[in-house]
Amino acid sequence: MATSNGQNDAFKIIDLQIMVESKWLQSDGGYFRPFTRKNKCGVGRVTMTNAAKSWIHGDESAKQILARVARKRPFLLRPPLHRVPLRVGNVVEIVGPSPSAKTHVLMQAAISCILPKDWKGIHYGGLECLVMYFDLDCRFDVERFTELLKHCIMDCNGLSNGNPKKHGILSESFHDFEDLFLSCMRRFSYVRCYNSLEFLSTLKTFRCHLQKENEKHGVGASFLMIDSISAFYWTDRATAPFPLGSTVRKSFSLSNVLETVVQEIQRLFKVQPMLLFATKATISGDGSVTSELKRNRGLSKDVSELKVMRGFQKDAYREYMPSIWQSFVTHRLHFQVSDEDLDGSSCENKSIFQFEWLLPSLNVFEKFEVADAGIFMLT
Repeated sequence: MATSNGQNDAFKIIDLQIMVESKWLQSDGGYFRPFTRKNKCGVGRVTMTNAAKSWIHGDESAKQILARVARKRPFLLRPPLHRVPLRVGNVVEIVGPSPSAKTHVLMQAAISCILPKDWKGIHYGGLECLVMYFDLDCRFDVERFTELLKHCIMDCNGLSNGNPKKHGILSESFHDFEDLFLSCMRRFSYVRCYNSLEFLSTLKTFRCHLQKENEKHGVGASFLMIDSISAFYWTDRATAPFPLGSTVRKSFSLSNVLETVVQEIQRLFKVQPMLLFATKATISGDGSVTSELKRNRGLSKDVSELKVMRGFQKDAYREYMPSIWQSFVTHRLHFQVSDEDLDGSSCENKSIFQFEWLLPSLNVFEKFEVADAGIFMLT
């Protein structure tokens, strides 16, 4: 009976046989051969050395793994980004003519990220994380962004107007609003680039800046935003590649630029996993319809002609970015001007747009309007 128990104990240890079939174990310092000895049953018994124990030791504690898993839960974003669960590591491409509220969608998502979840007993529902915003179009409206943020803060406090002074709020409460506003703005990092080389050089050195911001605020960045990834498409495409005899290791071309951009973003994700939003303009001329509408609103313009033109240009839309970027994108939305806006039935201070999910394909068109207080879905 004792022999049987000894055999059972021995066979429990033989679970390591898969690791030592070749009689060698791997460690950080290379390969080593563990010391073995015979037990009473004649079965080889492996004596665990310190190197083997360190090799199978856990890389992170239970607290660390729970924090990592909790951080990777889907984000609960406001419309129009509410239909599909989005996680860190996803790359969301927002496609549409100019203007089609693409930047407004980024602004609203950024506000949801920089707002706190709760502040002095008031629920704001934010993530209280950092946002890294790359403005490649150089058309970011800071005044509009601050206006949207103030509207959101006042709305959570049950006040309709975005200016707290108009509501006769006491000075103490007003200072609380100002403190909340400033703390939110500190979590928003804005970078403006004027060409591809400047964008690439910023990405290559951005990891150090990201780590400093994380240490400064005590929280990591959740959103990385690029507005827009196609800003330098025509200039990079028109730039002649360097000659073959050049000392440059890699020729400067559109595909090589996008390949380097993707590689640098992937390196950033290794340092700090984030959710990437990138806008992209259509090059089929869709924006001409919107511009024509804005110029001729109130004039005797044949709206049906604009609708036909827009429908033709929508059908003619094609993907034009290099394959390295297309394979990098995990989600895609397409925005355009709504027919109601073309009819001129919308108010002067409101614009109506519609969008659909292309990746994943939901086959559903939804409409929303952009007002002074932000984006509102239409049923």
